[in-house]
Amino acid sequence: MHWVKVDAGHGDQWAKFCKKISGLPGGIVWRHNQAGDLPGHNERIDVKRLMRLVEANKGKRGFTYTHKDVLNNIENRKAVRKANKEGFTINLSADSLTEADKLAKLNAGPVVAIIPSDTTESKLQTPKGLDVIVCPAQNSDTITCASCKLCAVATRKSIIAFKAHGVATKTVDKIVKTG
Repeated sequence: MHWVKVDAGHGDQWAKFCKKISGLPGGIVWRHNQAGDLPGHNERIDVKRLMRLVEANKGKRGFTYTHKDVLNNIENRKAVRKANKEGFTINLSADSLTEADKLAKLNAGPVVAIIPSDTTESKLQTPKGLDVIVCPAQNSDTITCASCKLCAVATRKSIIAFKAHGVATKTVDKIVKTG
């Protein structure tokens, strides 16, 4: 739904978008991208556009998630690391806890991972022994993303795991349980 609106021209131009972010109140936590990923083409991050966003975010607590390749693309990794260091939190998205271990080892940013929808534990560990917290908002009727804000913390050491959810739950569960 969101992609259709963007493709139809409902999205802002990048400079206009960054200006809106600059105008947000100081200290505010905001999420970039309900759908999509960092600016760029395919697996490449557009570093120049990302740094404009990082600059616009100064004094705020913006955060997002990326599936862009940081394992093999050193430029992407450097850009994500710099964004996190400068206050715009980019969570590295893993498709398994095994991949989460690989991403965490890069020390480029905090890591999130997908886990099976039927997971009942609230705390887990990766195969390499890293601490994993299942998204508090998924395990509570009283905690929301707005009250938790854990994904906006670039310096956290724990990996946040999200249970597979939405229309593709069965497909994601198959991938996560076999991969």
